Amino acid sequence: MIKSHTLENYLKWLNMILQLPEAQALRSLTRDGRLLFSTRSVRLFAFGLVSVILVLYLTQVGFSDSQVGILLSLTLAGDAAISLWITTRADRMGRRRMLIVGGVLMIIAGVAFAFSGNFIVLTLAAIIGTISPSGNEVGPFLSIEQAGLSQIIPDNQRTAVFAWYNLSGSVATALGALIGGGLAQLLQSNGVSPLTSFRVILVMYALLGALLVVIFNRITTVIETPQKPVSTTSRLGLEKSRGIVLQLSALFALDAFGGGLIVQSLVAYWFFTRFGVDTAVIGAIFFGANIFAGLSALAAARMAARFGLINTMVYTHVPSNILLILVPLMPNLPLAIIMLLLRFSISQMDVPTRQSYVVAVVSPDERAAAAGVTGIARTVGAMFSPLITGSLLGAGLLSVPFFLAGGLKLLYDYSLYRSFKTIKPPEEQK
Repeated sequence: MIKSHTLENYLKWLNMILQLPEAQALRSLTRDGRLLFSTRSVRLFAFGLVSVILVLYLTQVGFSDSQVGILLSLTLAGDAAISLWITTRADRMGRRRMLIVGGVLMIIAGVAFAFSGNFIVLTLAAIIGTISPSGNEVGPFLSIEQAGLSQIIPDNQRTAVFAWYNLSGSVATALGALIGGGLAQLLQSNGVSPLTSFRVILVMYALLGALLVVIFNRITTVIETPQKPVSTTSRLGLEKSRGIVLQLSALFALDAFGGGLIVQSLVAYWFFTRFGVDTAVIGAIFFGANIFAGLSALAAARMAARFGLINTMVYTHVPSNILLILVPLMPNLPLAIIMLLLRFSISQMDVPTRQSYVVAVVSPDERAAAAGVTGIARTVGAMFSPLITGSLLGAGLLSVPFFLAGGLKLLYDYSLYRSFKTIKPPEEQK
């Protein structure tokens, strides 16, 4: 009787969850939408996998802190240049085709990093290929996938779908970080050298890039632009939306510059240096952090429906940045972890709202280009940050990157709200 009652309550609870607007938006996804979600998950798992070990691997190879900073900056620079070229042409040349190209670039980076310890070779691979030092999205994928998703979902479900899309990525990143750190520790415990254990993970990264290419091949043309793009002389692929996209890009670059000071690989290195924790513990920390980040992204859809996209972006980002500043002020490891997890519990609520806002306020036939340009602006903004962080870490100033990042991000929040609080997306104008 008790079991029957418990099962009945469980089914009622499950039915209530399925009736939530967020769940209904997810259930409305087509086959192509589900494939785009799967590519997001595979890719972010791969990015999370290498984010925990990348800086540790480069130091094992023999690179100095300054060289590591230079290499990470060039990684972001290469991603920015190639992604800009791909995303601004995707609407005209084919979104699916450009996604396949991005998958090939992941394979190139993974193979080069796995089988070479030469600084010049790795620098070239970092510039040409696609690899994420932060565990976050890099390359042309995000912009093109979101433009494709916006073609197959209604406006009033866009933010909720983007929230699930980000949640799937956060969970995948978390699992990747957990498995990457744990696998490296397991291999080392069984007599494998740290360098070899890290290279095993980089080979896995290349294989996941190959899996992406296979999945992208299965997506249909329904994700392509709904109308034939007008021929344009703009190298950015923008005409009607150029002004607002450039304004947003400048602000997003500022935010990303601050975020680039504390990318996941460098925070992992900070925990290792400050508290002496091993890779398995670091992986567990970022597993929890990314799970919290994903859940915060899902909550953003409900907040945006009530308060608006811009308000949600700013109101959640401000306390997140204050918590970031508090992390290095904690006197011990448990408190530092708690502060980091609290920060991540609200840190990503601006992500699906920001992505939804960009595709909502531009012309439908310029969505991939707009998402691409704003995404590249973020990459360019973060490009030089690792150089600064590398220099600060080399000088023993372990806490300064946290303070700089938090302060710059607060400046971004103020500027965004002041500039765009009156510019509403279609669903907020009704």
